[in-house]
Amino acid sequence: GLADKVRLLDTLGELYTVYYVLDGVADSFYGCLAPSTGMCPVFNLEPFKDGLLLMGPDTKRLDMPSTPKAQEKLYKAFTDYLAFNRVIGVDDAGTFNTAVRHHDTPMLINVAEAMHDKRIGRISDRILERYQQGGAKIVFIAGPSSSGKTTFTKRLAIQLTTNLLEPCMISLDDYFVNRVNTPLDENGEYDYESIHALDLATFNNDLSRLLAGEEVELPTYNFELGQRVYKGNRLKLSSRSVLLIEGIHGLNPELSAGIEPEKKFLIYVSALTTISIDDHNWVPTTDNRLLRRIIRDFKYRGVSAADTIKRWPSVRRGEDKWIFPYQENADEMFNSSLIFELGVMRPLAEDVLQSVPRNAAEYAVSHRLMRLLSYFSTVPERFIPSTSLLREFLGGSSFRY
Repeated sequence: GLADKVRLLDTLGELYTVYYVLDGVADSFYGCLAPSTGMCPVFNLEPFKDGLLLMGPDTKRLDMPSTPKAQEKLYKAFTDYLAFNRVIGVDDAGTFNTAVRHHDTPMLINVAEAMHDKRIGRISDRILERYQQGGAKIVFIAGPSSSGKTTFTKRLAIQLTTNLLEPCMISLDDYFVNRVNTPLDENGEYDYESIHALDLATFNNDLSRLLAGEEVELPTYNFELGQRVYKGNRLKLSSRSVLLIEGIHGLNPELSAGIEPEKKFLIYVSALTTISIDDHNWVPTTDNRLLRRIIRDFKYRGVSAADTIKRWPSVRRGEDKWIFPYQENADEMFNSSLIFELGVMRPLAEDVLQSVPRNAAEYAVSHRLMRLLSYFSTVPERFIPSTSLLREFLGGSSFRY
């Protein structure tokens, strides 16, 4: 009676599959099952909305289950896309693969991209409304690694221009302190994820002067020298200007403590992956972002998949400390995931992941990611428009980065 699994197995075209039987019920799963529930002795089940939350051990006290944290805005951003998936009839790998088999992917891509356009347009309209009321002079765009913040910011700038505003973009990276002054993490390495890696005093002073109508010379961070330099890049806001500032700390109140709250509009961007493998197996959102980063790092930074995977736990620790605690501060949340992206990324990611040696510590993650991708039929990259958020990672974007 598990029709979702029948669809998946039918579209995979594999001769054999692994399944499990428990008390007469047969089921299949992504990955392996633990041999006994005794392997996870600390857990709790908490009622939530129309279901349950399975709570694992607390990271600070492993003998106690963690407690739920209210994340209503994030929940709504996620469930809005679940409803969208149901409307278009594609919500798991089986229905996705069926659409690919029937050559329906061009329409699927167009509808998903239109959904992004509509959401960005609505956010732009909210900013305009707040701007006309005397607020929203500065828009902060924050989110975890590989969530597509840069392309989102550029597309938001286009929508704001159609609302007759003048978007001006400032990179938070240009306010890094000189490398010798960068704080160190617990391993004695530079902690670039820390908010104190930024010159907060200079940043707030520049923002205050810009809002006061002054002309300000903006810094540029030279990553080769590890120093902040000035190249005569000057900015003065007009009566229709809106500052767009992208960076991981945008939702942290400490970043812009010197600016009145009503002057700020906060946006959280993340790839909240809503497509599942089947009804019992979700696609982890962190895996979606990791695949994006593996492709981008290899194509544009010459970084191997093994090195990206090795660095990923440090990136995740930074997100847990500096990004996720502040995400509910957002005025708007944007889900940057695209229902077709795993199919598009599959051939590119597989090529890079296959280079991870079997005797490397990172091979386990590489193998798991390739297994995940194998559930999704390949979609030709040529169908993806040049303005797509996914182009930030694939290449071929009409935007400059």
